[in-house]
Amino acid sequence: MIYGLFRWLTGIALHWFYSSIRVIGRDRVPARGPVLLAASHHNALLDPLIAGWIIPRRLTLTAKATLMDNAFLAWLFPAVGIVPLRRAGDERKDKPNGRIDLARNTGAFKNLLDALALGRMILIFPEGKSHSEPALAPLRTGIARIALEARDQRRISNLQIIPLGLSFESKGNPGTAVLAEFGEPLLMDEVGPIDVDALTRMVEQRLSVVSLKPMILPVKGDSGSRKRSMNPVVSAIAAWGEFTHRYVIDIARDLAVKRSKSPEDPAMLTIIFSLVFILASYAAQFAVVTALSNPLWAAFYVATLPVGAYWAAFVNHGEERG
Repeated sequence: MIYGLFRWLTGIALHWFYSSIRVIGRDRVPARGPVLLAASHHNALLDPLIAGWIIPRRLTLTAKATLMDNAFLAWLFPAVGIVPLRRAGDERKDKPNGRIDLARNTGAFKNLLDALALGRMILIFPEGKSHSEPALAPLRTGIARIALEARDQRRISNLQIIPLGLSFESKGNPGTAVLAEFGEPLLMDEVGPIDVDALTRMVEQRLSVVSLKPMILPVKGDSGSRKRSMNPVVSAIAAWGEFTHRYVIDIARDLAVKRSKSPEDPAMLTIIFSLVFILASYAAQFAVVTALSNPLWAAFYVATLPVGAYWAAFVNHGEERG
């Protein structure tokens, strides 16, 4: 329930920030069965939010363990099924003169293998870090080790590794476009005997094909610039959503820009601040309407707010599906 609610709210927030999220190759994602989703990583926390939004299946997510130092994220990760991984670079920072524990992720890997055995889909960023370079960073071997152990040790059949390239017109600027493209799957049952390094190179090759694509903006009148047709009721609901949320979004965006220290920060902080401020505004509006009438009318009023936010976010924003 928490995962579904979080996915719905972040989907709205993403469409408030970006003008469109175009998806290509969604038919390459199976409706069931074990999948390792290997995604490019250029926009920090926004990348898993986008992946979670465009894929209807529930994802088991991975993230760097250092994020657990944040109290909110420490609560959120277990609630939505995020498995923290300790990166070698973080270990070196914590133990600059000590040895890196090679077994530091044993428990996390077991949890991921258990998820695959249950036929789940796991999102992994094999570059191991978010960055703004105009090329993929060298892939870490973790995804290959998990895939080979799943197939050869756990005997998990029908496992696929699916590349997901995420490309941004301008990741830190509102009103810009996102392209998400699924690449050709690697079917582990058909790969044959292979070592970790060779499998890592195969994943890297397929991920590079769908990553860092130039954004070809739609011209007026083509499929990318279509707006959803609206009847008067939907139009009125969208206008209500715009009226009741725009001021909060603008405040969140201004604060995000002031607090940003990297290219990834504006979008990420805008969405985080927006979610927090919107929930706070809902609580304040509930209290005001309760004081003016009664809790029943206040509950009805507040219930209209997320509906308006939904239509205001999606009605003028494209989401093409390839």
